[in-house]
Amino acid sequence: MRKWYKWLGLGVLSVAFGLFVLANPFAASLAIEQVVGVLFLLIGVVQIVVAFREERFWSKVSAIALGALAAFLGLSFLVNPLHGILSLVSIVTIILAVSGVVRLILAYRMKATPLFWSMLISGGLSVLLALYIIANFAAVSGSLLGILMGIEMILDGLAMIVLAFFIRTAADGK
Repeated sequence: MRKWYKWLGLGVLSVAFGLFVLANPFAASLAIEQVVGVLFLLIGVVQIVVAFREERFWSKVSAIALGALAAFLGLSFLVNPLHGILSLVSIVTIILAVSGVVRLILAYRMKATPLFWSMLISGGLSVLLALYIIANFAAVSGSLLGILMGIEMILDGLAMIVLAFFIRTAADGK
């Protein structure tokens, strides 16, 4: 997209939708969970269908088993949306904790470089956020996915707006 105003429009829409999501993060979390459920169900069904084309017995059996597991997980998310939200929040929390610890280890290895502090702060904040979620799981779990999605949409929108003005400035400078 060379035309800067398209990026500007997308950015403004993304910020607006991000604010809309933040206005009701539980509904957004529920929508995210339902989309994930549908995707797992579709992936499972497709994997089972594709498994029947396998020629080797154990490849066929393992593909059918994994497909059935994915389909069951998707169905479970669709039938029990609150449990699905809790599962997804648990996964996000684990990812935050593990990635934070990895960044802290990397920071330790980067002690002599200028990147040390940024890596240390980034890792520390991820670990602290994971600990906060664990400590307040009942209070934050219903809205966390929606809050994260809303923040991401706003940040993406702001980045697109900055990109739009950069493209416009670069085009004017030619």
